[in-house]
Amino acid sequence: MTEPAMSVTPYWELTFDADGDPDAAQRDRLLAGAGERGVRDLVVFAHGWNSDRTGATRLYSRFLAPFPGLAPTARLGYAGVVWPSMRFSDEPIPDFPRSVAAATTRRPALDKDTRQALLDTFPGRATVIDRIDRLLEQRPPGEEGLEEFGRLVRMLVDVVPPGPQALFAADTLAEGVPQGEPEMFSGSTTAACEQFAEALVRLDRPADDGPDGGAPSFALPDPWEGAHELLRQATYYAMKRRAGTVGERGLGPFVGRLAAVAPQVRVHLVGHSFGGRLVSFALRGLPEGVRTVKSVTLLQGAFSHYAFAARLPHDPRAGGVLQGLQHRIDGPLVCCYSHFDSALGTIYPLASRMADDAQGVAGFGLGRVLGARWGAMGHDGVQAVPGTRAWTLADALRTTLPTSGCVNIDAAAVVCRGGAPSGAHSDIVHPELARVVVAAGRIGPAATGDR
Repeated sequence: MTEPAMSVTPYWELTFDADGDPDAAQRDRLLAGAGERGVRDLVVFAHGWNSDRTGATRLYSRFLAPFPGLAPTARLGYAGVVWPSMRFSDEPIPDFPRSVAAATTRRPALDKDTRQALLDTFPGRATVIDRIDRLLEQRPPGEEGLEEFGRLVRMLVDVVPPGPQALFAADTLAEGVPQGEPEMFSGSTTAACEQFAEALVRLDRPADDGPDGGAPSFALPDPWEGAHELLRQATYYAMKRRAGTVGERGLGPFVGRLAAVAPQVRVHLVGHSFGGRLVSFALRGLPEGVRTVKSVTLLQGAFSHYAFAARLPHDPRAGGVLQGLQHRIDGPLVCCYSHFDSALGTIYPLASRMADDAQGVAGFGLGRVLGARWGAMGHDGVQAVPGTRAWTLADALRTTLPTSGCVNIDAAAVVCRGGAPSGAHSDIVHPELARVVVAAGRIGPAATGDR
């Protein structure tokens, strides 16, 4: 098999399965190679939703390409995390080849690429995927077909899966207990599909919104228009769960082993989308006393903006599942976000509502109702963490970033391209964002005495 091209060297691949178990041969090559190659700064990048290894590697190659020029005197090494996730092929990624299926306008039908990705991501579920595909194609009238669709989707993603993954779905804790399942799993499928359909129409026709942010003037769409989005978001819920598992059980312990065999290596964790959740949960998996993680950079992080908060503004009994873990970084936690990311600004909070949240979306601006409570890192940055600093991207690149704590960077100046339903969620390949990683990690000339 031809190896995907990589723009930087030395580069290692680090593969984990859904339970966080690593490819041992790859792990050992990286552990040995970092010392043998004299690596001083190791940039570890974790992808979000990508359908295969080739797509992830292409992302890494393009994002990492500027690094040698940005830090020409640094002894850099690079690692790309590969973990079992997927994306739906109708989601455009700026500057990346788009499948023919993505050009179709009829949303519900499963194209062959997405169907194959589902088969690869959820092995042993071919019969369930076939029936889901038929229902999306046939769109039977009435609620019975939609409710069957919902049961099949829950079966596909294993709402409570066997093994360790069930412990990693929550972003917040209420009195020490993880949050409940999203309403899309516990409530009416018909109602969920109707709300997704309405949200998608808003994204397609934002000009229809009234001046007060209220409901646009259109007839309610067919709920089957939202069924495809329900499948997408249920699939991404499983990816979110896997990201936490791989981070805490896989990447965190690996960084600990690297610190033991090559303590001189400074590690810089970078994550896009659910990869941001993965590298953040790696902080939970770090062995006690390991201080080799010198920076964490989140690019359009697809997890709760309250994940690091000790207390939630709307519920003082609750806090983030990662509360205080930014202090395990010997450097800053940098969160790059953009309001052009409609996947996180509209769809993510809608999909993340909890079963006990009775507030619907009809008659309200989606962002106003849902964003504050169920918002994501990649839409408005770290929230409810005292001392968090904030800059625009231009200002961040002109200043010296803090050496600790949380930092929010509004990256909308460059993270701004992409069509519905995801908007600019995947528009992250920019040299300015590479410069943020270099600055956050104090790599090269920007490094301080800890080198």
